[in-house]
Amino acid sequence: MAQYELLLPKMGESVAEATVIKWLKQPGDLIDLDETVLEIATDKVDSEVPSPVAGKLVKRLFNEGDVAQVGDVIAIIETGAANTPTVEVPVTEEPIAEEKTETIPGIAQLPSENTTVAPDFSASDRFYSPLVKSIAAQENISLAELDSVKGSGADGRLNKDDLLDYIANKNGGKIAVKTVILSPPAPPVNETAAPKAVPAPEVATSNKPSTTSINGADEVIEMDRMRKLIADHMVMSKTTSPHVTSFVEADVTNMVLWRNKVKNSFEKRENEKITFTPIFVEAVAKAIKDFPMINVSVNGTQIIKKGNINIGMAAALPSGNLIVPVIRNADQLNLVGLTKAVNDLAARARNSKLKPDETQGGTFTLTNVGSFGNVMGTPIINQPQVAILAVGAIKKKPAVLETEHGDVIAIRHMMFLSLSYDHRVVDGSLGGMFVRRVADYLESWDLNREI
Repeated sequence: MAQYELLLPKMGESVAEATVIKWLKQPGDLIDLDETVLEIATDKVDSEVPSPVAGKLVKRLFNEGDVAQVGDVIAIIETGAANTPTVEVPVTEEPIAEEKTETIPGIAQLPSENTTVAPDFSASDRFYSPLVKSIAAQENISLAELDSVKGSGADGRLNKDDLLDYIANKNGGKIAVKTVILSPPAPPVNETAAPKAVPAPEVATSNKPSTTSINGADEVIEMDRMRKLIADHMVMSKTTSPHVTSFVEADVTNMVLWRNKVKNSFEKRENEKITFTPIFVEAVAKAIKDFPMINVSVNGTQIIKKGNINIGMAAALPSGNLIVPVIRNADQLNLVGLTKAVNDLAARARNSKLKPDETQGGTFTLTNVGSFGNVMGTPIINQPQVAILAVGAIKKKPAVLETEHGDVIAIRHMMFLSLSYDHRVVDGSLGGMFVRRVADYLESWDLNREI
């Protein structure tokens, strides 16, 4: 009897690990070809892992709740044929630059005891994957330094890309090059004169137990896995970025009239419904090209200007949770392409059919609070981005119009836009001009536009 090693499959370019959330097969169970063996989760996306072979599950190598790396053997399946070859899911990892040591005159013969010892990761409360630990050890990164690096994964988890970006920035764009510099001995410290350390103020987190009193009429509901992720991400964002929100009211009458005119013919021709969301995404993408410094992230004291415009669209799930699928290179799609992308991602998000990679790599987020009848909101930034735009409900209102014959009052379709931004790197002038530019694109909509 041959044994097949079931590997954790690659789930996208930016996904390196997953959490085992449920085993659907027990040791000894028979498995059909392409039958689901277990369920895994990456950030907010749940996926199923099918078996490429038929056989019997012999051993499970990970428990529920464990984190596995892409390419790890997660189960052993016994197949019927004695000579059945082991089929492995191809895993493509970005190559890590080979470690080389620069030769510095006078230092090549340093004694071996000066070699940096790998940090003891057990001393940290933060989770690090084996790959991250390996890179940190190769680069002589201390545990204290590693703990200071911000992560973009779930719960602020540090992934391979975060660490490689940090190393590249630290080394001036070069990775895995070690330079040893002899430092003069530190002067003696006068311990009696040293000031006493002042304890840092405690920061409230979503993981702290509540002191709320409970009586007999109350119902206690445990957060599900996704809600815990959302809670931790929101707390992390508010403690990371000083939030500021700017508001603009836009007259979107021409946009509304145009959509009402073309929606039936568009659905008949494209077999797709056109909503306002792709129109909003198009306006945001244009405004980002006008103000590219809104399309950035922060790494310590460095501002990372993003080369691509990847717009996340917040979508509410039937469970009440929230997920943000990403439209990649939104500026390169026309309105038809944006409509198809929006409808496809929204439908698969509601049916839990998103791929893990489709929620990664966003550079700006759009949320439509108007879909719930709200006129405006103050959204929380989706880290590591620096801005998020909320669009409110479109309402008919009396408004003053300036005409060549004087001012008149007319019934217009009005909407509020609210932009929350990270005041560390986005000042009021940039934030205000950006949200105003989005409104300008919506207000100047061409009633005769062809699609």
